Amino acid sequence: MSAPALRLFVALDAPSSVLSHLAAAVDRVREDRPWLRWVPAERLHLTLAFLGQVDAGRVDGLGVRLARAADRHRPVTLQLAGAGRFDGRVLWVGVRGAVADVGRLADSVAAGSRRAGIAVEERAYRPHLTIARGRDPKVDLRPVVAALADYEGPQWTATEVHLVRSHLGRDVRYERLATFPLRAPDPVTGPTSAVPSGPPPAAPTA
Repeated sequence: MSAPALRLFVALDAPSSVLSHLAAAVDRVREDRPWLRWVPAERLHLTLAFLGQVDAGRVDGLGVRLARAADRHRPVTLQLAGAGRFDGRVLWVGVRGAVADVGRLADSVAAGSRRAGIAVEERAYRPHLTIARGRDPKVDLRPVVAALADYEGPQWTATEVHLVRSHLGRDVRYERLATFPLRAPDPVTGPTSAVPSGPPPAAPTA
């Protein structure tokens, strides 16, 4: 009997101090909006790639590919700021900072996953942190977006990529399967030429 498929995604995590700061802002807008399903702090993450159902036999090979991808990227400094929506379905907080670097990291994660035999949807990457989901897609989320539009959280530096399994059901639970450090060295600049002492060289004669 084959092993069951695992529902997987790859993500960056924000530290508890960042999530606590966000929670304080969210608490001010959530009390009178019971029609939104708010994501608990322990399940907040910055998704790099959603992999869906993955055969258990592919997980080891996937880990090798993700480790190689992480090796090619440096830690990224980020900040949660602003808010947006996907229709009436999803309320999210935006990301500032090294967004271009995160995009390149997401591309590497997706490419590595495909090389491991996992289909990853081809679409433009837009970093965001989902904080709530609508119970009714017809509900207008614009007032909530406006209430969080000026939000700015503290900066943090993400140093690791995580492979995570989703356990669905009445109580959704995330299980971290593996962690891959971002450890590409900083770019090396060429040596700075010493400025010679003494008078400047004479100009060439015509």
